Amino acid sequence: MKRPTMADIAHRAGVSKVAVSYALNDQPGVSDATRAAIKSIAEELGWRPNSAARALTGGRAQAVGLVVRRPTRTLGVEPFFMEFISGVESVLSEHSYALMLQMVTTQENELEVYRRWSGEGRVDGIFLMDLLTDDTRGPAVRALDLPAVAIGPPHTSGSLPSIWSDDAMSVREIVRYLATLGHRRIARVAGPAELAHTAVRDAALAEVCREAGIPEAAVVHTDYTGDEGARAARALLIAPRRPTAIIFDNDIMAVAALSVAQELNLSIPGDVSVVAWDESPLTQVVRPMLSAVSRDIAAYGASSATALLAVIAGEEVGDIREGYAHFVPRGSTSPPPLAPGRPDAD
Repeated sequence: MKRPTMADIAHRAGVSKVAVSYALNDQPGVSDATRAAIKSIAEELGWRPNSAARALTGGRAQAVGLVVRRPTRTLGVEPFFMEFISGVESVLSEHSYALMLQMVTTQENELEVYRRWSGEGRVDGIFLMDLLTDDTRGPAVRALDLPAVAIGPPHTSGSLPSIWSDDAMSVREIVRYLATLGHRRIARVAGPAELAHTAVRDAALAEVCREAGIPEAAVVHTDYTGDEGARAARALLIAPRRPTAIIFDNDIMAVAALSVAQELNLSIPGDVSVVAWDESPLTQVVRPMLSAVSRDIAAYGASSATALLAVIAGEEVGDIREGYAHFVPRGSTSPPPLAPGRPDAD
């Protein structure tokens, strides 16, 4: 769809382009009635001002966008995003591209940001993050003719190229390790159930528990925050048959669980083993050091940026499978307090 111009507005209003410029920039030279009519037509046509950067670079904004639909405090406390962004920036800076970052609270807010960025020519492409199990953003972005890559499982990215890591393999590795140690009561404190990667982990967890011949793990879905992680851990640890091992879907929640265990006078790993998803400085500075899954998140960001720039350049880009997160055992995991085969160990 052709982007509306000042000439289109002038033709529709029956005035000169100079008059349109005066009206839209709130400058003297037109009557109040004419100004109001011009602004109304501009709104109806979906006109947006072109950014200065776009004008100076021959039609390119030399910027890409990332919208994060999570609480604003997420960036300050969750290392994943900062490491991902550092990898993105390492590629963008080499190509003189900037990154526009926006935090929103709802999907409609997110789509409105994309519409505004597209209409104003502020970005040349976007990263689509936190894919949902039934995600409708792909078609909406396509309709805007906005180049994009999806960060998440390819089965939910629609026609967009996806950059993804096989979370199912990571889950299998963790559970097989814990089962080998003798754990039969495993729980997981997960992220939001509607996220595609959460659903992948949920399914893999149920499958590997069956394969290992142990009861299906209890799963508690949260919002990834430390408060919710602590609340979920507390509920699990005061249950009549508490788990002997808990897997947390991010490092913040796993660290919060250490405080809960201390509050309940429980030993880690003596009474309960703890595993964190995505190793970070946080998982290594606490005591005991947390067993975690480890991957190069900065490289993940760099691959995403490289793919997006290729899409912007008009190249054909397929789905890109990054290496999966490998399990790294440390001081927070050990055999359960009761050996397998004891009557109360099941």
